[in-house]
Amino acid sequence: MADGAAWQVGDDGITIAVRVTPRSSREAIAGKGDRFAVRLNAPPVDGAANAALIVFLAKRFGVARRAVTILGGETARQKRLRIEGDPETLATTARSLYGAGA
Repeated sequence: MADGAAWQVGDDGITIAVRVTPRSSREAIAGKGDRFAVRLNAPPVDGAANAALIVFLAKRFGVARRAVTILGGETARQKRLRIEGDPETLATTARSLYGAGA
């Protein structure tokens, strides 16, 4: 992805690359290589981890859940997601989350 190591800015939001670790003891996000590493408590059963990922990212990026969409990798640990909103604000948040490990 061109703009940041793990995200790409578009006209109406950003696209991010994520590697999900379900059934983690605590939830967290950090930058790792060319994607975000996200740890979730939810198990990878019946879409629970995907639903938890959407809620988790919506909170972290300060957007509504409906603004977060899985573009690819629904059944895989590595996913691409679209987050709709002000691209500049979302890119600033992505930069902060990538470096901080919140």
